[in-house]
Amino acid sequence: MDFYSHLFELSHQDFEARHSAREEALKHSRLLTRHAAQAIRAIHRSETAVAEGELASCQALLEKVKENLHPFPDLYYSGYTQDAIKEYVEARLTYCLILELSLPLPTELGVEFSTYLRGMAETPGELRRRCLDILRKGYSNEVERLLAHMDEIYALLVTMDYPDAITNGLRHSTDQLRGIIERTRADITISLGEQHLEQALMNFEKKLPNPPG
Repeated sequence: MDFYSHLFELSHQDFEARHSAREEALKHSRLLTRHAAQAIRAIHRSETAVAEGELASCQALLEKVKENLHPFPDLYYSGYTQDAIKEYVEARLTYCLILELSLPLPTELGVEFSTYLRGMAETPGELRRRCLDILRKGYSNEVERLLAHMDEIYALLVTMDYPDAITNGLRHSTDQLRGIIERTRADITISLGEQHLEQALMNFEKKLPNPPG
């Protein structure tokens, strides 16, 4: 076999293998994103068992993606793959924060630090949603706990002052966090003020003399 024929065979074999792996990764990435979204929806509905099942599906899909793309690291680190994994991280951290569970490290989930932190950067959006759901029923100390976590996340991420080539765009996500946190703080402050005003009115009414019978 001459050089060109040999190159022809090898090139087609390589491209076929990569194409097959890419198609499989795209399918798994779409499923991973879907299960992550369903997990977050279940968390907000307090459907803990459903959320746990969705997160287990996410972890299984992550392992499949890593296994299938092990021979092709450039495909594993491509945008669509890491974006899907980021969605899983966001769902996992949201689940842990709302249920007051210990947060897993990136190494425990088997994900890259940059992908993990990008997922963490989106978690305060879900915590804000949780806070607003709580505040509709009135002020609660739970919103203060969630706000404290939002502050901790921002304080951590703002220190990651590295080029986007290293963090995959983490800075942009971090910049958006400040507005989310400040709006949430304002909502909590208003709710607490309304509660204090309501309590003061109730106390005032109790001091009023009873009308003559």
